[in-house]
Amino acid sequence: MTRIVGHRGARSLWPENSMEGFQRTLALNVDAIELDVHLTDAGELLVIHDATLDRTAEASGTVRALSKNDRMTIALKGSHAGIPTLDEALRFLASSRPVDLHVELKADLNGTPYSGLETQAADAIRRHGLAGRSLLTSFNLDVLAECRRVAPEIGRLCSINSRSVEALGLTASVSQAATLAEIVAVEKALFAEAFEEITAIVPRERLCVWVLNDRAGLEGWLARNVGWITSDDPILALSARAGTLAVDL
Repeated sequence: MTRIVGHRGARSLWPENSMEGFQRTLALNVDAIELDVHLTDAGELLVIHDATLDRTAEASGTVRALSKNDRMTIALKGSHAGIPTLDEALRFLASSRPVDLHVELKADLNGTPYSGLETQAADAIRRHGLAGRSLLTSFNLDVLAECRRVAPEIGRLCSINSRSVEALGLTASVSQAATLAEIVAVEKALFAEAFEEITAIVPRERLCVWVLNDRAGLEGWLARNVGWITSDDPILALSARAGTLAVDL
């Protein structure tokens, strides 16, 4: 059965990468929750997608430059709550029903990976007893290789889109991803265009498609029997999966 991942919690339904979003998404029957992590110069691991605050928080500037004191005064847009730390998110998720976690390691505003983020994120996952149900994820093959070096016991997911395959080409990129990661997650347009080529390299059960937010698209990819679907609207994704299963029965 195709498994459903709530993207940034469930960003179409609740503030993305928020504790509220994680709590509400967890109440659904999702198989995994995805979240994003940046490292500040103050040494905090923060759960936020962009390298800047402007889109999702009531503040501006780079995440990297955010001090702990300033972070504690900033609310997320659409929420009274602030930007969670990775420890806060993992502490809650560790006490929940067992759901898989996809922890994406982000880069700074210049696209440069944060030095040491792989080790610090892995240490946090271990500290909360979540190594057995977490994946460290990235678009960057070098970051994933470092994850494998510092935390071989924690699984990995490699995200792929048309931009990330430019340097090596699609075939080499997917092949290298498959050697570094248990799951290869491909952006939906690229996956549709190169479906036969990608599935010839990686078994469908190890493939994820992202991000699907419409019923027709969800039903189409469910029919293709890929292992994972990532959605901003997991309620819709779960409904589509339930309808597909009912038809199969």
